[in-house]
Amino acid sequence: MRDVAILSFAQTPYKRRESERTEVQMVLSVVTDAVEKSGLPKSDIGFTCSGSSDYLAGQSFAFVGAIDGLGAWPPIAESHVEMDGAWALYEAWIKIQTGMCNTALAFSFGRASMGSLPETLNMQLDPYTLGPLGIDSISMAALQARAWLDQDNHTERQMAEVAVRSRKNALNNPDAQLKGDFEVEKLLSEPYLIEPLHKHDCPPITDGANAVVIAAADAVPSGANPVWIRGIDHRIEPHQPGFRDLTQSPSTKLAGEKAGATRLDIAELHAPFTHQELILRDALGLDDDVRINPSGGALAANPMMVAGLTRMGEACREIWAGRAKRALAHATSGHCLQQNLVCVLEGD
Repeated sequence: MRDVAILSFAQTPYKRRESERTEVQMVLSVVTDAVEKSGLPKSDIGFTCSGSSDYLAGQSFAFVGAIDGLGAWPPIAESHVEMDGAWALYEAWIKIQTGMCNTALAFSFGRASMGSLPETLNMQLDPYTLGPLGIDSISMAALQARAWLDQDNHTERQMAEVAVRSRKNALNNPDAQLKGDFEVEKLLSEPYLIEPLHKHDCPPITDGANAVVIAAADAVPSGANPVWIRGIDHRIEPHQPGFRDLTQSPSTKLAGEKAGATRLDIAELHAPFTHQELILRDALGLDDDVRINPSGGALAANPMMVAGLTRMGEACREIWAGRAKRALAHATSGHCLQQNLVCVLEGD
């Protein structure tokens, strides 16, 4: 296996609605920033992969238009995944492992504000048995939360504590959308959004984009501060939610084992709902010594198709700032933690 490092990370400030810039303009800003920070000339980037969803843009092959943000020159080798940008990074990592290239750029973008996101995500469900029911993503998460609460003496207070910590951590993140110092009791007194989920248990609607540059060890430029990808793996569970135990995440557990998720200082978990963070913590065996989501996580900003790659970038930021040596980044896709990716990162 070739040693591969993340050289740079860039993201837009995450907003409820990006009304001033198009997807192309957002992509242009983060790609330009990431390439400049990497220390590599743009012409040396050997492969580019993007992550996005045509359903969010409301048109087929929307990612083709976003390529305008990369510039017309020099020519590029390009690919796309209809997934979170974390999977775009995974494909770029694979390309480096095969020797097809030595350096790569991965980027992602999403503007969920343009439609009704909970209803749009209904398109991820089975089109014959579940899709026609019209069930939305929050209702699906509520079913998962109810199943989780009904076992092992779990409580809504535990969920509210996750929200309070996440929003408080986000106070130190200039790019976070939701932040503040909240009280558990006050949150629990609020009405349900969809029982047993309160509004604070759910992620915000967010627009944003991000980008990373990665390189094989022999292509890391002099003077760089690389964060090494020590392990990366992703797994998938049955498409039908009824075919699995929603209170557990065996795919995350297996991906974590394959990626070598041990001796961690921090973990950036892509948990859009409060109870999902607690499920992920159990799956990964994270103890109280591991700081969870110092950036605020997906409860502070959840740009669709972007938030998973953001977990990797935020983990790198902690390492670059000297607040962590070894970190875990997690990304998820699909309803109720259906698909999960785990990446273990380590400072130089």
